[in-house]
Amino acid sequence: MPAKSRFTRLDAFAKTVEDARIRTNSGGIITIVSLLVVLWLVWGEWADYRRVVVKPELIVDKSRGERMEIHLNMTFPRLPCELLTLDVMDVSGEQQVGVAHGMNKVRLSPAAEGSRVIDVQSLDLHSPSDAATHLDPDYCGECYGAQAPENAIKPGCCSTCDEVREAYAGKQWAFGIGTNVEQCEREGYGEKLQAQRREGCRIEGVLRVNKVVGNFHIAPGRSFTNMNMHAHDLENYLMPGAAPEEQHTMTHEIHELRFGPQLPAEFADRWQWTDHHHTNPLDDTKQATDEPAYNFMYFVKVVSTSYLPLGWDPTFSSAIHSAYDRAPLGSHGLAYGAHGSIEAHQYSVTSHRRSLMGGNDAAEGHKERMHAAGGIPGVFFNYDISPMKVINKETRPKTFTNFLTGVCAIVGGTLTVAAALDRGLYEGSMRIKKLHSN
Repeated sequence: MPAKSRFTRLDAFAKTVEDARIRTNSGGIITIVSLLVVLWLVWGEWADYRRVVVKPELIVDKSRGERMEIHLNMTFPRLPCELLTLDVMDVSGEQQVGVAHGMNKVRLSPAAEGSRVIDVQSLDLHSPSDAATHLDPDYCGECYGAQAPENAIKPGCCSTCDEVREAYAGKQWAFGIGTNVEQCEREGYGEKLQAQRREGCRIEGVLRVNKVVGNFHIAPGRSFTNMNMHAHDLENYLMPGAAPEEQHTMTHEIHELRFGPQLPAEFADRWQWTDHHHTNPLDDTKQATDEPAYNFMYFVKVVSTSYLPLGWDPTFSSAIHSAYDRAPLGSHGLAYGAHGSIEAHQYSVTSHRRSLMGGNDAAEGHKERMHAAGGIPGVFFNYDISPMKVINKETRPKTFTNFLTGVCAIVGGTLTVAAALDRGLYEGSMRIKKLHSN
């Protein structure tokens, strides 16, 4: 038997001759509708193939030796910048006292005058003071019975008012406004403090801390640590004889508090996420009090979160994250494009407030809740690191093979349904004609 005949017997698509075909108007309409349906369904299949979805995964966080960025922006309308101190400490034993790296203190006019910006100070830890640039090179200021600080401009001497204050803090002595202290009188420290009494302050910037359990707090007065005890010099903060509206308080507004870089809004738009996925629960939080001796505490649970874009390269990402200290503040991960992961953090928070005078919460309807007396007035943020890590990975739900399979199913299914519908219409019309002829 010829080879052509063998293949002819295997033909699954038998053809009909032209004379045996019957074309109808209904068949033409169904054909056009079928083509439109096929094009519409194929377009939907293509859109689904190009769609990017996020697959979340929860794993144990096995990273070691990482540091974490804390982005802070908050305002104290009734506390001048001269009295504001930011300290950071963690369970590893590291302490950053009087933190100023990457932080700005913005002096604000009194709230009654609109809280306009007066001055912005960007400070560096242990930097030479401008107040000592005009002094005689042989000048050695007295420390008034205290020991000169280790980071003094001139070893063994107190050249500036700030160094005398630090020396007093080392001895746990109250300092006041520097009365009879030659350095402070020369710099006009008391007059400067008095001029800022009614001012407010906004603190903004970025902290880098160890990724372990710790806390950072903003409290008035110079801080000092001795024998594992952390305290603040509150003499200039507390003003017993002042009117209530003139008293300093820890009233504050948190404009922004986040851990790690901000996830761009374009990701939330692309993933169609709601706002709580890329905003922070403490943003735009306001707390007010008229008591100077008042304490606000926030307990934050931080969860590490990685975002892996479509072009994520594990080898490249590992290399850039091992050089974490060389990454610019606030942009780590985002500065490397789609090849690197975006290392961010989400957090939950609970808050607590209490008067340092002790008592209960009868004013708030909780007589049974008692507060201990004592403590430091301030705003405290205690953060804990979750051992789990969330990974959000971008991926496409379908491969190109899945797309082709879907297209074939659409074409075959649509034509089959159309053929059955056309057959039904044709048979129906033939029966009606037969009835009429009879």
